Amino acid sequence: MKAIAIQPGAGQPHWVDRTQPTITAANQVLLRVLRVGICGTDREEILGGRSKAPDGQKELVIGHEMLGRVEKVGDQVTRAKPGDLAVFTVRRVCGECLPCAMNRPDMCLTGKYQERGIWGMDGYQTEYVVDQEQYLVRLAPELADIGVLAEPMSVAEKAIDEAGRIQAGRLPQASAAPDWWFGRPCLVAGLGPIGLLAALALRVRGAAVYGLDIVPEASARPQWLLAIGGQYINGQEIPPDKIASLRRSMDVIIEAAGIASLSFNLLDALGANGVMVLTGLPDGDRPIELNGAALVRGLVLGNQAIAGSVNAARDHFQLGVDDMLSAELRWPGHVAKLITHRYAAQDFATGFSQHPDDEIKAVIEWAR
Repeated sequence: MKAIAIQPGAGQPHWVDRTQPTITAANQVLLRVLRVGICGTDREEILGGRSKAPDGQKELVIGHEMLGRVEKVGDQVTRAKPGDLAVFTVRRVCGECLPCAMNRPDMCLTGKYQERGIWGMDGYQTEYVVDQEQYLVRLAPELADIGVLAEPMSVAEKAIDEAGRIQAGRLPQASAAPDWWFGRPCLVAGLGPIGLLAALALRVRGAAVYGLDIVPEASARPQWLLAIGGQYINGQEIPPDKIASLRRSMDVIIEAAGIASLSFNLLDALGANGVMVLTGLPDGDRPIELNGAALVRGLVLGNQAIAGSVNAARDHFQLGVDDMLSAELRWPGHVAKLITHRYAAQDFATGFSQHPDDEIKAVIEWAR
């Protein structure tokens, strides 16, 4: 079967031939790949960024955002049947630490995890894939057009889940109020796919969502946010340290821009007892200057918390799938507008090499 691969550290994506996988264990599921998303991680890998081929191989099949249809299941599989839409998660357990033993490789302690399409395991830019049922999430048929967004949605869901857990553990009103998110002022910084999907998940929960970016309000991403009831803040007009005075202090900030200096400047917009979760990965190693004393004073006197969040567990994928279905019922057809560019598998080179200004999410179509 055909697959799209790279040689880690060098070279462009190219066709490779792989043996079509088959079910070899009772807990496995075989998926036919329908489409696979292209994201910044893929493009960084192509440019020589962090990636690792499977042991004994020189090439890595890329792609970690996928949607497939179940072709066959092992005898012990109970959560899926042939014909179902489904996705596989990304990270795999190390086999040594307690979080991985609890199927939480996103919190791996050893660093010996593997990631499909990124680190030590072939990914999903191919015709068929096999994996264990514990890494599978089934999707409703209504999500056929947008299910490929499940992986970036899971990253947003984990960040929101961690923010909620932190607040529930320290704020008496958070643990006592089942609708704590309703009306809560939340800022999402960076309106890429993960930022917009975080805004979507927050709006499903009833939060008052503000999106921060530096593009004109009339452009596609702010307009997508406005259509689900969010409010847009143009960072070129209102810098982060002025957001609180011009708008309102935020109870929760989800940072999805991957800009180190912005992350610290956003603390000026964070209200008392607020929490900020960082999901973006800054490029380079350029140092930044901080007023350390003022920053620490604000954190301490304001009872503020900062957390980092990476990857996601299967439960976060499930949360994302559930929220996308809720969003599809509330704003029919709107989520699909995030997928702005679709490329046939044979045109993959164009999809990876081009990144037009109007692109939000691009996908490779393998099958219908």
